[in-house]
Amino acid sequence: MSVDDKSSPSSKVQPLGKVYLIGAGPGAADLITVRGARILAKADIVFHDALVDPSMLELCPQAQLVPVGKRCGKLSTAQNFISKRLVDASEQFKVIVRLKGGDPMIFGRADEEISALRKYAVPFEIIPGITSALAAAASLEQSLTLRGVSRSVAFVTLAKAKTEEAATLVNSAPINLADTMVYYMGKKDTALIASGLIDAGKSADTPAAIIESISTPQERIFRTTLVALANHAALPWLSENAPAVLVIGEALRNHSTNLFDGESQDGLQNQIALADGTRGA
Repeated sequence: MSVDDKSSPSSKVQPLGKVYLIGAGPGAADLITVRGARILAKADIVFHDALVDPSMLELCPQAQLVPVGKRCGKLSTAQNFISKRLVDASEQFKVIVRLKGGDPMIFGRADEEISALRKYAVPFEIIPGITSALAAAASLEQSLTLRGVSRSVAFVTLAKAKTEEAATLVNSAPINLADTMVYYMGKKDTALIASGLIDAGKSADTPAAIIESISTPQERIFRTTLVALANHAALPWLSENAPAVLVIGEALRNHSTNLFDGESQDGLQNQIALADGTRGA
């Protein structure tokens, strides 16, 4: 049989593997979906974000693990390189997983990876995850929507914006029109965000909360107001490396009224750390 013979087994084009964009959820390993865990268990190779809980990777002991750190404000793998690695992997592996923190379709740059996969006709599937905003509401034990108070929610990020661009984004109409705002990757901009919203007409005593390391044993909650945030009240409290979201809106006001003067909660056991550094039960 000639090597040019198209019927030769060695000359047949092998089908490309399938890429799964899986949401790892907000932090805790057991908050991944059942479908996501099932695909991980049969993955040949897993490209995972820096914020993925290491214990989640124990769900795929058979897989080759490739860290592709994506962390706001930190040195990370270039997005176009990640997309290329996914395409290349489809020629070598049957089940390829791109494990992304939260939900792939919320500030996860999934569109860039999807575009590359489509360009090269690589089969793919998107498996949603619990985004941090929803997990934050669960940790706060407060809904982002509240009848008669909050009928709209905005998910916002100022990441990658220069300072002057960030100020413009804060004051953009779509953000201010939402009754409840959830800012992703905005930890360093809390004062800027609060000041901008007050200048745009939000009440200075609007409740706000910062939630760090959501759903993990390291979770911490800082409850405050816009005016306190604008005056840098959260700055001494914030951890340098912990991921966090900022929630702002009247929907938070139905909590106990004594929680809006800079009080925080540390850990999943809801221990209280008061603003002066003392600790209460």
